[in-house]
Amino acid sequence: QVQVVQSGGGLVQAGGSLRLSCVASGRTFVKYDMGWFRQAPGKEREFVAVLDWVGHNPDYSTSVKGRFTVSRDTAENTSVLQMNNLNPEDTAIYFCAARVPRYGRDPRLPQEYQYWGQGTQVTVSS
Repeated sequence: QVQVVQSGGGLVQAGGSLRLSCVASGRTFVKYDMGWFRQAPGKEREFVAVLDWVGHNPDYSTSVKGRFTVSRDTAENTSVLQMNNLNPEDTAIYFCAARVPRYGRDPRLPQEYQYWGQGTQVTVSS
């Protein structure tokens, strides 16, 4: 059984920074792509960032590129999302997710991920 556990998040003023972390545990011999998604009230879950199982090829949504940075410890299946210059439009519940890598499948799609964290609230005040 794989568990994805998140930490971090909270309340910050516009222009501030927050850091989210997650770890996928339970099957340590399997290396996962680690993705981040968010969901604002009344909106669908949207892609934020992903880093593949070897720690290469970071990809970001247009709305966060240049402000957010994703990193990971591939040996431990952990991922960190550093969020800088936050604005109120970033307010959402943020989810970390893990997927078994599959060539040719789009890691920006939430349905590609088998394991999800519990979600953590990020609130940015203006």
